[in-house]
Amino acid sequence: MQSVKYLNFKTTLLCLTACIAQNLYAEEETQVSTQQLPTIKVEATRTDTTLIDTPASVFRVDAPINQNNIDVNLTEVVKGIPSLQINNRENYAQDLQISMRGFGARSTFGVRGIRLYVDGIPATMPDGQGQTSNIDLASLDHLEVLSGPFSSLYGNSSGGTILSTTQEGHGKDSITLSYAGGSDQKNHIGLVLQGGSKNQYEPTYVISSSYFDTDGYRDHSAAHKVLNNAKLTWNLDDGSKINWITNYVKIGAQDPGGLTRDQWKDDPKQVVSNVSLYNARKEIEQVQTGVTWDKPLDDHNDLYAMVYAGQRSVTQYQSIPKITQTKTTIPYQAGGVIDFDRNFYGADFRWTGKELLPHTTFSLGLAADGMTEDRTGYNNFSGDQLGVKGDLRRDEDNTLWNLDPYLQASWNILPSVSLDAGLRYSNVHFKSEDHYIQGANGDNSGKSDYDKLLPSAALSWKIIPELMAYASYAKGFETPTFTEMSYAPTGLSSANSFDLKPATSDTYEVGLKSSNPLGDFTLAVFDIQTKNDIVAAESIEGRATYRNADKTERKGAELTWNKKLWRDLTARASYSYLDAKFDADIPAIGTSVSAIPSGNYIPGIAKNQAFMSLAWQPEQGVYGGINARYSDKIYINDINSDSAPNYTVVGANIGYARVIQDWKFNTYARVDNLFDKNYVGSVIVNEGNGRYFEPAQGRNFSAGLSITKQF
Repeated sequence: MQSVKYLNFKTTLLCLTACIAQNLYAEEETQVSTQQLPTIKVEATRTDTTLIDTPASVFRVDAPINQNNIDVNLTEVVKGIPSLQINNRENYAQDLQISMRGFGARSTFGVRGIRLYVDGIPATMPDGQGQTSNIDLASLDHLEVLSGPFSSLYGNSSGGTILSTTQEGHGKDSITLSYAGGSDQKNHIGLVLQGGSKNQYEPTYVISSSYFDTDGYRDHSAAHKVLNNAKLTWNLDDGSKINWITNYVKIGAQDPGGLTRDQWKDDPKQVVSNVSLYNARKEIEQVQTGVTWDKPLDDHNDLYAMVYAGQRSVTQYQSIPKITQTKTTIPYQAGGVIDFDRNFYGADFRWTGKELLPHTTFSLGLAADGMTEDRTGYNNFSGDQLGVKGDLRRDEDNTLWNLDPYLQASWNILPSVSLDAGLRYSNVHFKSEDHYIQGANGDNSGKSDYDKLLPSAALSWKIIPELMAYASYAKGFETPTFTEMSYAPTGLSSANSFDLKPATSDTYEVGLKSSNPLGDFTLAVFDIQTKNDIVAAESIEGRATYRNADKTERKGAELTWNKKLWRDLTARASYSYLDAKFDADIPAIGTSVSAIPSGNYIPGIAKNQAFMSLAWQPEQGVYGGINARYSDKIYINDINSDSAPNYTVVGANIGYARVIQDWKFNTYARVDNLFDKNYVGSVIVNEGNGRYFEPAQGRNFSAGLSITKQF
């Protein structure tokens, strides 16, 4: 009976909000006043429309006017976007845990199910595995977050899309030196050089370099990171624009792993003994470069091209016990050391034509991506010495490529009614050649080809200038990643899971956007039905395995509000409701992987999230802000046997900025988790040893100083 009352309350809330929204409009852009909205074009949907005219759940986040964070994690900047769940593991070896409308929640490391782009260049591999480590917050201009149907325009693993854009050089040449420090011996040193062209058609530039280190919040969680980012921009006399972007990241981090509930409650900073014995850790090095080119041919035709290439190396030492790696009952055990070198590359070419037919815009493009990988595995011991690279246990070459043609069209049917449609043929081709053929570990070579036609459509109606309504639909597509195909669940005869099926989804969304004297508002209601959803099976001794769920459903609602209250005082709020469940029974696999009854909640997803903030943000003088974030409980496994409890955390910052002729000074101080809440930052879904919980940081402080000199 209680659940029925809860749903009635939700329904009443949505109806009430919809009625109110008839006089409202919103967009989710931080630090931009209402008067500026019409000048801001949305990049994520490729429709050349403003935020108010875009029939999609798209949110823009500008970099702070003045630095008020230590500038290391995306969680410092991206806050309060509904249905975007960014969990900080306090583990720099595994990256942030990001999910959008529930997609990506299964990831035990890195980012899956969501497409990431940095200056138009993919930070997600063709198989859907991505990372946020190369997003440089010191030189960031803005991010766009796209959720809902329009994400299918980006092909495979596009449950959502995050696009970050580096600022372009402008004005006088300048140099910025910065230092920030904080709790757990955090240190961040930064250098940014930037400038505008002194001569017409010469490039502007931004060059950013930083070093970060920390002892870590938990035991055995120290880390260091080097990040370099450079962007050159040419605006040529023929109207074309060229961006050349290069970045480099190198990370060395200890891996504290997860804890059981009792361990977390007893001491959230502790680690299990094997973590220390085997010195669990990860080393990452990546370099990437790319060029984008925009060229207007005439008033009606434009060309766009992008090419990129990169290399990534990872060596990870896990805490798998020696006895597990030597058991004859686990013939496919690949050792406790993961070591791979990956080369990746790609291109995207697009033509856009306007007014070829009355009131229409067409885009026709072709995207190609490829990846080659040399992956090996080793024992994490040699004799009695633990935590070192030992005997070879895995040796394979992996290749992966896709070639996706796509078409988009926008038609202004009437002055107040528009139809946007898209079609993309997404295809991904996997191949693995096994060179470690010994004993029970026979030849595990294999290949899989996945393809799907992805249509999308959105109808929008400008009811009045201050209010827009839209309805949209799209089909989504998500292949398993190479990592997810690396192992088969216990009880299956194969060493890998090339038989995993791709997930396909149908997303339906309706929404309202409005702006009036009461503020800026958005409201979206959605329903997502997925077949063959890729879900976690088990995670035992470093072997994370996956299986398909016949049917899952995600339905929910999102509401945002922001308003410039007075001068530089801004208020923001958001709320999201996400009901994500298995929609069909899933049978057990052997004796180790449990059956899942229909109606269970998908683990790793918060049902309710809310955010509120109040900020005073002038360009000069005293600035500051306070925010509060609520997250509902999160189930830790498919059978819903336990959950990480809900929590509310509060953060506050204060700072002072001053410009004196060619000098600018900025200093800030902040506190996060103000009331020292002991909570779980993220969970390791279906962790086989019961160590599901990754504790979040307690009350923590940071402060920083930056000095800029123009020349």
